[in-house]
Amino acid sequence: MDCLFCKIIAGDIPSTKVYEDDLIYAFRDIAPQAPTHILVVPKAHIPDCNGVNAENSAVVAHIFEVIPQLAQAEGLTGGYRVVSNCGADAGQTVQHLHFHILGGKPLALEMA
Repeated sequence: MDCLFCKIIAGDIPSTKVYEDDLIYAFRDIAPQAPTHILVVPKAHIPDCNGVNAENSAVVAHIFEVIPQLAQAEGLTGGYRVVSNCGADAGQTVQHLHFHILGGKPLALEMA
């Protein structure tokens, strides 16, 4: 498989790991859009939000259990944003389900 995030998870491409367990991997974005910009990805390849189903949805629930822990560890006490782009028109550039945690400053409210 020629998936950038699968290669990062496998350790074939270096990343700055923030968190890892049996199901998910979190690392710092190489082009951060906020002072804190972490990507959280399932280790199992799911292409995007449309690929979530009854067999793999527990990993998404797990991601949302871990996200508040990561935000707290990063000191995001004033709030943070969680974003997932689904498809090219939404700006998804890597076809592996992932969630952006953005924070560390007031974020703009308008949509791009």
